[in-house]
Amino acid sequence: MVIISLRRARTIIRKTFDKGQEMGLKPLSVVVVDAGGHVIAFERSDGAPAGRFDIALGKARGCVLMGMTGTALRDRAEQQAYFVTAAGAALGGALVPVPGGILVKDGKGRLLGGIGVTGDTSENDLAAGAAGIEAVGLVPEG
Repeated sequence: MVIISLRRARTIIRKTFDKGQEMGLKPLSVVVVDAGGHVIAFERSDGAPAGRFDIALGKARGCVLMGMTGTALRDRAEQQAYFVTAAGAALGGALVPVPGGILVKDGKGRLLGGIGVTGDTSENDLAAGAAGIEAVGLVPEG
């Protein structure tokens, strides 16, 4: 079974940071979680606020545990706020329903985990994170 190893997780983070710098983004924070929503790796760029860990984790963990992308969760929240509020409560508050929460899949479409990227606009977070995932040969679904 393919997993996101610590080495691969660190590479995803580094490549996400590289893409963020290339795009001229604000300092990013990135967390990588496994398919159960457990943290594999986290890094916060110099200058990124300390509270970004919780936001990144809420993006990544929420996506993995709900089986939905951050974009899909945002859309669902706009249509059915009560559902996303209830889901967030059921998950202990660990649900941030915005882009930048990205599912990580292998080439066969199997869920391996997720990443949460935060620091700039949600759309820019998504773009940087997708580049990080693609850099290690995996498939982002954001």
